[in-house]
Amino acid sequence: MNDTSPPNLFGYRKYWAHKFTPAPFLPMSREEMDDLGWDSCDIIIVTGDAYVDQASFGMAIVGRLLEAQGFRVGIIAQPRWQDTEDFMQLGRPNLFFGVTAGNMDSMVNRYTSDRKIRSDDAYTPDAEGSKRPDRASLVYSQRCKEAYKGIPVIIGGIKASLRRIAHYDYWQDKVRHSALVDSKADILLFGNAERAVVELAHRLANGENIRNITDLRGTAILRNVLPDDFTYIDSTDVESPGPVHGKINPYASTPAAPPQLENTAQVVTLHSRPKSLDRSKTAICLPSYEQVRSDPVLYAHASRILHLESNPGNARILVQKHGKRYLWLNPPPLPLTTKELDRVYELPYQRRPHPAYGDAKIPAYEMIRFSINIMRGCFGGCTFCSITEHEGRIIKNRSEKSILKDIEAIRDNVPSFTGNISDLGGPTANMWRLHCKDPKIESSCRRLSCVYPGICKNMKTDQMPLVHLYRKARAIPGIKRIFIASGLRYDLAVETPEYVKELVTHHVGGYLKIAPEHTEKTPLSHMMKPGIGTYDRFKAMFEKYSKAASKEQYLIPYFIAAHPGTTDEDMLNLALWLKKNGFRADQVQAYLPSPMALATAMWHTGYNPLKKVGRGAKTVFSPRGMKQRRLHKAFLRYHDAANWPLLREALKKMGRADLIGNGKHQLVPNWQPKGTGNDASSRTRPFRTKHSHPAKRHTGSKQRPSRRRR
Repeated sequence: MNDTSPPNLFGYRKYWAHKFTPAPFLPMSREEMDDLGWDSCDIIIVTGDAYVDQASFGMAIVGRLLEAQGFRVGIIAQPRWQDTEDFMQLGRPNLFFGVTAGNMDSMVNRYTSDRKIRSDDAYTPDAEGSKRPDRASLVYSQRCKEAYKGIPVIIGGIKASLRRIAHYDYWQDKVRHSALVDSKADILLFGNAERAVVELAHRLANGENIRNITDLRGTAILRNVLPDDFTYIDSTDVESPGPVHGKINPYASTPAAPPQLENTAQVVTLHSRPKSLDRSKTAICLPSYEQVRSDPVLYAHASRILHLESNPGNARILVQKHGKRYLWLNPPPLPLTTKELDRVYELPYQRRPHPAYGDAKIPAYEMIRFSINIMRGCFGGCTFCSITEHEGRIIKNRSEKSILKDIEAIRDNVPSFTGNISDLGGPTANMWRLHCKDPKIESSCRRLSCVYPGICKNMKTDQMPLVHLYRKARAIPGIKRIFIASGLRYDLAVETPEYVKELVTHHVGGYLKIAPEHTEKTPLSHMMKPGIGTYDRFKAMFEKYSKAASKEQYLIPYFIAAHPGTTDEDMLNLALWLKKNGFRADQVQAYLPSPMALATAMWHTGYNPLKKVGRGAKTVFSPRGMKQRRLHKAFLRYHDAANWPLLREALKKMGRADLIGNGKHQLVPNWQPKGTGNDASSRTRPFRTKHSHPAKRHTGSKQRPSRRRR
């Protein structure tokens, strides 16, 4: 399980059907299968997104990767879920159904942070809404089971990945089972699952029963009985949260327990943590679903242990009991090598949507059609972000040669290309080739962030390789401009001033969006974000190099409202900072508790899993009430007259009526324009959270919106 030298991703013997591949597009109909000479599909991928054959879309990566192994792969995209008809359109798969909700969590995709239904869907032709169900992975999985009984169903993607254990669900305001339990799937794949899905496909093709495939990294399974050749350690022995009041250990038996018979609960002996043990044969038993559902302390404790056990180099198996069954989480997948990642991104993608969509526009594709992903992973560890939980903290890099080849492929093959690459990035803009100085230290590290509260002394932060990449990319014939639109870690950028100079001089289209998220120490500490002083350092560099290049360019900072640990006073101070610095955000983001994130544990439990969780621990305040959430958003839009009545009322209650008036240093005026605020007519639009980007205060050249926030 802890083998650090996994099989080469492309080293397996190809499946016999490889003579029928590759397909121009992975087929979405029986007619396409007939044209390819296929009598059946070996694997069918069911996805909540429209099928775009481009490496930014999960179904394309997994489908093309499995095709490269010799399997015939079909796609069922955005099926009608009310019955099984669409799930049967490609026939019975020979090996398995692979189910994913899509590139985004289906609940985040459909609902705002105020739990309002969104009117559009960026991953659907012409942005049409309501083309996927709530909790799409669960629904699709059950329909696959109904369509063809006995065919294994594998769930994966970000939705399944972030719901692999018992988790708090913001939309139902309760703790739900693991998605594996609710979906009734056979296996759940989490993280970047290339290694797991390839090995799984080959083992099934070789006749292995899916019930016997229990040892794949990056997978979760359900067991009726735990194997007896493991040492089981209670997670509360790893870190004690204090007494478990009124709770019985779900893994232990009672003195009056009868002899174990078929279908009765298994007796599991939990050991105190020994000084020396075989980690590959050790499992940590988390508090059960029933315990974390009813006990906030144990929920926060389980969240902390899960994140501490997330390094592929030292993570142990995690076990969590759900009813009478045991959820078994194998360690996270080992990162792909650069050669493997290069081959994944060089598979024969068509780089456009399937022809079945005709002239319809798919907004998500339109945004990234001229962009290139150069890396995976993020070691920032922001508590509100799910990138680390899904892709891990270790950076996986593409080679310079592969990236430059990709730019040429876009130039030569993507319709309507005008010479501008919209992004060279990934989860972050500037972590390419950054890594720990010692692989041994990296494999044993249990830090939740490599850059908070300060940059780790073992982290190599030299970004000159990225500077050289930018320069070579700009020199490619036919390339006019290359923009950097992924989220920039400005705390890393300032470590290499030459990188900031290169970025500002050549790769900013008038505006650069960065995400300090807040100005106050307490909210920032609960986000694991650097202090505002680091932003000031970067701002000084940005302005210096913009002036040197004779360019009028501006920083557009992102901020987040209603994050755990944020008080009204914190938001007031942020609003005053915004006014002092002349920022007027037109659209703002309120915190949305996404499954499995550390900030979500704070939101749900009131405890901080960044520190050891105990019953006497200091609690974390979260602005949960809708009125207070609206107030926090109003502070970010202090300049909007519609918010002035709410802000005046709050300022008076806070004893800060001195900030009401027409003075330069006051926040809101004491007068109200007709037709705004409490006097607004029914024609006035209600204030809503919009998950998009701040309006540009200054005029200038236009830059593509950022895909990631760091």
